[in-house]
Amino acid sequence: MNNCLKAFLLFCFISIASVSFSQAPKDTSHSLSDKNYRIYSVKLGREVSLADIATDMKNYDVVFYGEEHNDSVTHYAERTLLAALCDRYSNMALSMEMFDRDVQGVMTEYLNGYIREKDFKHDARVWSNYRDYRPLVELAKEKQLDVVCANAPSRYTNIAGRKGEKGLAALPEASKKYFAPLPYDTATGKYYVKLQEMSGHTMAPVSKTDTAKQPAMPPMMMMSFDLVVAQSLWDATMAWSISEYIKTHPQKKIMQVNGRFHSEEGYAVVEQLKKYSPKTKILIVSSASEDDFPNIDWSKYKPLGDYILITDPKVPKTFQD
Repeated sequence: MNNCLKAFLLFCFISIASVSFSQAPKDTSHSLSDKNYRIYSVKLGREVSLADIATDMKNYDVVFYGEEHNDSVTHYAERTLLAALCDRYSNMALSMEMFDRDVQGVMTEYLNGYIREKDFKHDARVWSNYRDYRPLVELAKEKQLDVVCANAPSRYTNIAGRKGEKGLAALPEASKKYFAPLPYDTATGKYYVKLQEMSGHTMAPVSKTDTAKQPAMPPMMMMSFDLVVAQSLWDATMAWSISEYIKTHPQKKIMQVNGRFHSEEGYAVVEQLKKYSPKTKILIVSSASEDDFPNIDWSKYKPLGDYILITDPKVPKTFQD
């Protein structure tokens, strides 16, 4: 494989395994309010508030908040929800896709005030739009919440895509604590179809609001990289991280923040968590932006989760994807 081909393949995967931006994130949080979003309860069949979700959490162990990574309104709402959960429950914890398992020590050091934010941001390899996630981390620091760094480092998901589980199995034992135990389940059913569409194996269109949307790789590239195996490691590792935390903190309630693709319709991380921790009670919040806001046809969103949060598309995004 020549250097150009290697560089292109690496770029395609990193674009999926993390967030890359064409410009610096914009800070719009100061002007946001609950007027910029609407929430629908699928169970109740009516619009509700974030406070209602927080109240409903008394019946659940983990709430998944599926976001669009560049939606300033959804970032405002997720921070507001976490604050509401902290007000109601003294046993909250936060879990995040945006941090890899190998930086858990760095996160803990920062939350406990041992290191400077500057060093935390450098050593934790924060995403380029960390401004969007800083309110969550700072709230966790203020409220003394644990933060689970849930994701698999991209170097391992890259191995999974290129060499499969055999490539992961060949790693030193010390490396294997940073991703889900082998063998892990790979995507099946409708979620598998979704990943196939994302990778360009089919011609089916991808949703305009799908945060995992990327340009399809040419067939030659996909012959060298198995996106399904790589993405499944990503999902399995986040689920495993949550389940491991539950084992050692059985009384905790957890808010997991991830791209909506990883939790909507109960697929991906949600499906994997049910395998690792069958007794865990799960609530799903899925967010999206709607051109007709605030006149929303809720029926087309019902399959996505227990609560659907739709944001005003007129509010500027924090970055352009």
